[in-house]
Amino acid sequence: MFLSALIPAFNEESSVSGTIAAIRQTLTGVGIEHEIIVIDDGSTDGTGKTAEAAGAKLLRHPANGGYGRALKTGLREAAGEWVVIADADGSYPTEKIPELLGFVPAFDMVVGARSGTHYRGSLFKWWGRKVLTMMVRFVTGVNVPDVNSGLRVFRKAVALRNLDRIGNGFSFTTTLTLAMLLEGHFIRYVSIPYHARVGRSKVRFRRDVLRTLQIVVVAIVAYNPIKLFLLLVQACLVIALGCLVLDAVLARGTHAALILAVMGGTAVLVFSLGLIADLLRRLPMR
Repeated sequence: MFLSALIPAFNEESSVSGTIAAIRQTLTGVGIEHEIIVIDDGSTDGTGKTAEAAGAKLLRHPANGGYGRALKTGLREAAGEWVVIADADGSYPTEKIPELLGFVPAFDMVVGARSGTHYRGSLFKWWGRKVLTMMVRFVTGVNVPDVNSGLRVFRKAVALRNLDRIGNGFSFTTTLTLAMLLEGHFIRYVSIPYHARVGRSKVRFRRDVLRTLQIVVVAIVAYNPIKLFLLLVQACLVIALGCLVLDAVLARGTHAALILAVMGGTAVLVFSLGLIADLLRRLPMR
């Protein structure tokens, strides 16, 4: 195979050359023909010059457009049928790439599922990932060990078909995972260690989690809207039950029938909208 290695980089002058060298050494060592593309996402340091000096093909953004936008630029320029992505900060074990490649072409995407202390992080981050994982499982019906790992191999053609639905930020990997699962592609997860990054992280956890949750909701609407509306129906029924209990305690049931009628009607309306949305999704596009 011919493999395109994409490295999005924003102010990673201190680590990008080491990442390029590690990927080149790994792929050359197993005899895989490849290209290494660094997408300099509006860096204000010497990231671009350092990448060029290390022998990578360089693509530049005039300003910082985001992790996902950098990868989209790289995907459009990649020559390989298969693509591997890795961060420039040294946090991913690029020597594991041949192990991931061992599962293609049987699988359309192979993801390095992170583990270790540096991946778990703080308790807040751990809970945030748990919530995201539960939402992805709700959407897809599949248990996903690591939904947004930045080390993965996938078919370029599948990603290109979904570029309009994939986010420009750190939600790129999450949206790609959702798109491939909901389209019925086969994904394999391989356990990998996760190292401390070189330099300062560009991730803003609270901001990026909110954006990722937004992307997950959009993916539900695009691929499986009935699930979202069923969730809203359940919420209506829970609210109705809570109001009935509260009304029985405080007002001796005088408003019970009205509450039940309003929330029941709302649940029916929401469910009907869900059926319409699901029907529209299945109609052929003209």
